Amino acid sequence: MSGWDEGAVYYSDQAHSWHDGNHPGDPDATASNHTIQQKFKEFIRNFSKNGLFPYRQNLLDNPKFLLVRFEDLDEFAPELSPKLESSPADFLPLFESAAAQVLGSLKTKVTGDTGELEDQVAGDVQILLTSDKDPVSMRSLGAQNISKLVKIAGITIAASRTKAKATYVTLVCKNCKKGKQIPCRPGLGGAVVPRSCDHIPQAGEEPCPIDPWLVVPDQSQYVDQQTLKLQENPEDVPTGELPRNLLLSVDRHLVQTVVPGSRLTVTGIFSIFQASNAASNKGAVAVRQPYIRVVGMEDTNEAKSGGPSAFTPEEVQEFKKFAAEPDAYKNICSKIAPSIFGHDDVKKAVACLLFGGSRKNLPDGVKLRGDINVLLLGDPSTAKSQFLKFVEKTAPIAVYTSGKGSSAAGLTASVIRDTSTREFYLEGGAMVLADGGVVCIDEFDKMRPEDRVAIHEAMEQQTISIAKAGITTVLNSRTSVLAAANPPSGRYDDLKTAQDNIDLQTTILSRFDLIFIVKDIRMYSQDKIIASHVIKVHASADATASENRVSKEENWLKRYLHYCRTECHPRLSESAATLLQNNYVKIRQDMRQQTNETGEASAVPITVRQLEAIVRLSEALAKMKLSHVATEEHVQEAIRLFTVATMDAARSGIHQQISLTPEMANEIKQAETQIKRRIGIGNHISERRLIDDLSRMGMNESIVRRALVIMHQRDEVEYKRERRVIYRKA
Repeated sequence: MSGWDEGAVYYSDQAHSWHDGNHPGDPDATASNHTIQQKFKEFIRNFSKNGLFPYRQNLLDNPKFLLVRFEDLDEFAPELSPKLESSPADFLPLFESAAAQVLGSLKTKVTGDTGELEDQVAGDVQILLTSDKDPVSMRSLGAQNISKLVKIAGITIAASRTKAKATYVTLVCKNCKKGKQIPCRPGLGGAVVPRSCDHIPQAGEEPCPIDPWLVVPDQSQYVDQQTLKLQENPEDVPTGELPRNLLLSVDRHLVQTVVPGSRLTVTGIFSIFQASNAASNKGAVAVRQPYIRVVGMEDTNEAKSGGPSAFTPEEVQEFKKFAAEPDAYKNICSKIAPSIFGHDDVKKAVACLLFGGSRKNLPDGVKLRGDINVLLLGDPSTAKSQFLKFVEKTAPIAVYTSGKGSSAAGLTASVIRDTSTREFYLEGGAMVLADGGVVCIDEFDKMRPEDRVAIHEAMEQQTISIAKAGITTVLNSRTSVLAAANPPSGRYDDLKTAQDNIDLQTTILSRFDLIFIVKDIRMYSQDKIIASHVIKVHASADATASENRVSKEENWLKRYLHYCRTECHPRLSESAATLLQNNYVKIRQDMRQQTNETGEASAVPITVRQLEAIVRLSEALAKMKLSHVATEEHVQEAIRLFTVATMDAARSGIHQQISLTPEMANEIKQAETQIKRRIGIGNHISERRLIDDLSRMGMNESIVRRALVIMHQRDEVEYKRERRVIYRKA
């Protein structure tokens, strides 16, 4: 895609494909064009819906552009829509001039030079097309679609700067000074400049040479133009393939309406242009690059699953009826990952994450996030990744990524240099592309620490600041994060302290609203139920009838989710706020008491962020029932969820509650000395091997482990992956 941000004028002699073989100068063509223009004018003036004239009114309200639904045109004049679809480049200008004439006739008449009343001269009107047709795949566009109207969907990954594109170029002959105005083709096409001047020389006058024209930029007419890069939606890319991207050219009122990371549905003319740096295909004269000249654009978030207009009154009625049921919360949780058995609290947390709290803007400009972040930490084979996959499928916008395969730039944003212009431009990463949705990060513990630090800002401030290669900017990343991780030793070990099991920094842990420790508990009765559930899932997997029902249910949940997120923004009631305040103070008191008893800080910090987390959870629970006030009942459920998740994680593992006797303290000191002797500064050794070596010397294993924990707290030793111990200082 080199040269995508190129703004040169291309001189190429492309033949116009006029309809029915007529040439522009033919009287037949002129007559038919006049008839078609009259029909377009009739459509704008006379199309009525429910006794209203929508297009006439829209044109008066907004004289700059007119949004036309293809279905309305088809209903009013069935012979026009196929023509507009097959050769839009010929008929759109007729439509635009018809709209301008209708606008002139609709406006109040003004007195002319002769004293008679005349129509006002209207400016240009841009026609934007939209239709209810399904978008086609970017991969299916081929030579058969060139110069035809197509509709595609995707995600914008880059936007160029706005440029001025000439619509009419004014030329002056350098010999006879005769002026000439020639039109430019729209899109990325250039102007066809004649080779010779048509001035007839007088006797004794020097004839004009070949190529005598000079461009006069000041007297030419311009419109704004911008180029965008549209990439396939991640869910549409076939497995194992790289996502394709396509160049878009937008002009006039569509310029600067899109930021990178937006999901778009685009209606446009599939066109071709000659790339300027055609060094790679010098021999191939007839090879052209495809691009789409946009004639209609809508934000998918608002069109398909957003905006109040997208919901029918019947749907809204159904949603309100569902929310009014007493067990609406229970019903929603039963729709979350129905193929996974048990894990009820995790399902409730995932439901809260999908609905989200309320985003607040304070008077002093501070923004408080409303998105909920959840961490699932625990044993393998406890359906953690399945939860992530379910959320990716259900959330209106979702990006799934794995910790090992993600870099800091891939998660946040990267600065890329364009090969042709040598200019830098920004491409958003996963956190930017999922703005307004969910980022699912699997194998969170396998991420490099420096990459994990990159998402700190995105998780709390919900922005990504970039200062690279002369580009200093702030991108929005209003996303929820759902992360899954394993403990350092692979399985959760109940004989170890919480610090050993949760091997993540407190800075990142405090940013998670809920931390679930998911254990694989061996229990005969439970194992039997799980086994029968899994076998039932496998046995009924090929039932096609149920598959259709599941997808319909998923779609309903998606729609309900979006309705709640757009329509409902709950706030805490006063009684609920008081209850929450008292509970938070009590939780802090309990944690302080625990710290005093055990002599060590909790692995999961309980800070003001956790108080905000409970507020967000309460709002999410209220949002599920379309309630605009979060009551005490919602706060109690939020505190219960917080207690079984984060508080349980903070209290998990073995606590060193035994008070140290002097003999024990002495033994620990000896163990520390032996550990320091055994490992040189900067060297590393497996923890298991170290314990075995010291056990052979007659030391107690629990004393050695205790000594290692104390040294780790003092930062004298450091644990690397696979539980290797590094001695840092003497």
